Amino acid sequence: MSDESYESRIIDGKVLAQQVEEEVRSGVEDLESNRGVSPGLATILVGDDPASKIYVRLKHRACERVGIRAEDHFLPAETTQEELLALIDSLNKNKDVHAILLQLPLPKHLFPQEAMEAISPSKDADGFHPYNMGKLMIGDEGLVPCTPHGIIRALEEYNVPVKGKNVVIVGHSNVVGKPMAAMLLNRNATVSVCHIFTDDLKKYSLGADILVVAAGVKHLIKADMVKEGVVIFDVGINKEEDGVYGDVDFKNVIKKASLITPVPGGVGPLTVAMLMKHVLMCAEKSL
Repeated sequence: MSDESYESRIIDGKVLAQQVEEEVRSGVEDLESNRGVSPGLATILVGDDPASKIYVRLKHRACERVGIRAEDHFLPAETTQEELLALIDSLNKNKDVHAILLQLPLPKHLFPQEAMEAISPSKDADGFHPYNMGKLMIGDEGLVPCTPHGIIRALEEYNVPVKGKNVVIVGHSNVVGKPMAAMLLNRNATVSVCHIFTDDLKKYSLGADILVVAAGVKHLIKADMVKEGVVIFDVGINKEEDGVYGDVDFKNVIKKASLITPVPGGVGPLTVAMLMKHVLMCAEKSL
């Protein structure tokens, strides 16, 4: 089969993201015209990490597209924990700010967990606050981490059955792996979570109906590690001089997958779109 014949197997994250953004734009217009509320997002960037600057810029552009007000709070790298917490406290109290996003990573002398917990759960755009994580664990999905939320949206849009299916997640981070597992368990999937200490990853991945890979290892998943018809979400972003690569050997694995996300252009755009959805949710709940 030619490469063109595999195009129908690609999950187009850009198209899905556009759909979500259109829904958000409509919701923002409705809030402004009917309730007089203009949803606002405050982003906090500490230091001058180049990748973080790019990510914040992407999020601000998305805000422009959907009509969300975005304000950026840039703090120098030498900012103290007390200064960071004071800014978060002021944003929590600001009624014009409906959602807060703290861009990670922070400089090494700061404590990210304490800072994340200082954000009001009702303004937690990223869904990382322990309160929102706890609600997720008991099946009350409100503000949840954006990447898993985007993957769930893609599963729904592509009519992929989840109930009773074997799902394997590679990576057990608080950002993707753990919340992804909880969201899939909430939908009655049978979930295995693998990680760097897992013995014989291939034994698990071969049994997956749905495979979510978020390990940060270029081409960790090879064609001989998956079965025919598997649905794959590649969350990995591995930057090298000659390009960006996912955790999945896309070129070879697509020959066996029924659906697969590319890198770039797959999970990434959807993650940003879900963040916009969360800002709208925060604004709606503030009424």
